[in-house]
Amino acid sequence: MVQALVFAVGIVGNILSFLVILAPVPTFYRVYKKKSTESFQSVPYAVALLSAMLWLYYALLTSDLLLLSINSIGCLVESLYLTVYLLYAPRQAMAFTLKLVCVMNLALFAAVVAALQLLVKAADRRVTLAGGIGASFALAVFVAPLTIIRQVIRTKSVEFMPFWLSFFLTLSAVVWFFYGLLMKDLFVATPNVLGLLFGLAQMVLYVVYKNPKKNSAVSEAAAAQQVEVKDQQQLQMQLQASPAVAPLDVDADADADADLEAAAPATPQRPADDDAIDHRSVVVDIPPPPQPPPALPAVEVA
Repeated sequence: MVQALVFAVGIVGNILSFLVILAPVPTFYRVYKKKSTESFQSVPYAVALLSAMLWLYYALLTSDLLLLSINSIGCLVESLYLTVYLLYAPRQAMAFTLKLVCVMNLALFAAVVAALQLLVKAADRRVTLAGGIGASFALAVFVAPLTIIRQVIRTKSVEFMPFWLSFFLTLSAVVWFFYGLLMKDLFVATPNVLGLLFGLAQMVLYVVYKNPKKNSAVSEAAAAQQVEVKDQQQLQMQLQASPAVAPLDVDADADADADLEAAAPATPQRPADDDAIDHRSVVVDIPPPPQPPPALPAVEVA
């Protein structure tokens, strides 16, 4: 009866894990259609591949058929995801992903397997160490999608944080937790506790920022209000820092003007209207210039 329950829970865990593995399919279909990875990151898929590889090694040591089957599929599908990512990633992201895969998925995994196989002679000890390492990287799988939280908070958009991946990760964590309890395998049960918490945190973040237009409008209004308050504070500080200025007194100003007018000497008033000035025209008779005398006739001399 217990074995049947364990097997049933394991089957459900395999189904949910398979859905988790397939959750990024719409993301990579979008990458394929646009021929660009946009702002998607390769870190979650590289970490998921390493985790599947480590759990596959652990399943081989423990002869757990359910873990063996789902992690074999996981290794294959995650490798396909990374291949598509490398095909359409910009040069800088492609170089980073290649370095990540070579260092983490090839060199690190080979070093772990070689160390356990060559340095640890006892089979039980090898299983314990492999389970502990697998549990550690299982936590990294749940944490890896949180690498884009900064981007989500900064842009106030969950466009590049897949919701279904977080959703199925959370359900899968619940099922594998009970599978680990029934199997009395703490290496399977323990990481799924934190996996459940991380999955819930991601879904809460999705709910908060799922409406970018509304959030952006609210943030813009809040920013405008902050700027207005800041301007008012600066104006008050300037007024406080400036020399004291007496308030305007209309009556006092009127009395002062009257005193000045009384003390000033009387001056002839000029007409305000130019039409009041008597303009008289003066005609000047200018005689023509005198004519030169006529020339004398020439006298011929004999």
